[in-house]
Amino acid sequence: MRIHIDHKSPIPLHIQVEQLLRKMMTLKEYQTGKMLPNEVDLSQQLGISRNTLRQATNKLVHEGLLLRKKGVGTVVSKPVDSKAKNWMSFSQEMKSKGIEVVNYEIALEWVVPPDEVLKFFGYDGKKQVKMLKMERVRGDKKNQFVYFLSYFNPKIGLTGNEDFNRPLYEILEQDFSVVAKVSKEEITAIAADALLVKHLKVRIGDPILSESDLFTIRAGVRLNTILDIINRIVLFIPLRAKENEGTD
Repeated sequence: MRIHIDHKSPIPLHIQVEQLLRKMMTLKEYQTGKMLPNEVDLSQQLGISRNTLRQATNKLVHEGLLLRKKGVGTVVSKPVDSKAKNWMSFSQEMKSKGIEVVNYEIALEWVVPPDEVLKFFGYDGKKQVKMLKMERVRGDKKNQFVYFLSYFNPKIGLTGNEDFNRPLYEILEQDFSVVAKVSKEEITAIAADALLVKHLKVRIGDPILSESDLFTIRAGVRLNTILDIINRIVLFIPLRAKENEGTD
């Protein structure tokens, strides 16, 4: 793996270093206990100050991903998974059922999210923090049947210029070294409102299954401190059609 950062990039150096360290942590040699390069050598190799390197390292130590051993060095605290275990993304799940996923709509914008989202990410609601908001309407080749509303923590580093036709978790893992894991899932029944009528071509009041998934970068991290994604997924379940089938 080539160890370097771009000093001409508009991305702050400590963020680049953090992203580099996250990628290094996924390498087998570091997952199995090898010490990361020492602070002096790595800062010289990257052409940065030790304080800049320490800023990135401290964040990963705080997250529990790195363990600093005084007088010894820094190691990965535990292996970093290459993918979330026992869980599939929407695209993967549909593919496993022989369904080819089609993106009907993708809309991106930077917004100040609702207070509940700000609080969920650890902001007090008084600070106007803009986050990348993504709305997607997806389905198969015949129908659109799922509406996604997602807010992304700006700490991830997404710009909005990414190709979101790719699977979301592939982008996070391959481009940002972020492995999403489901930490909480809530499913409720709701009635279709005007927003869902617009996107899913259903009728006002149609029964809808609403699923909210909250993701963290690793299991065990408290949601109110290290949360990376809040995904709100609304699925259209044609209950009326099933009821009609039962009366035939």
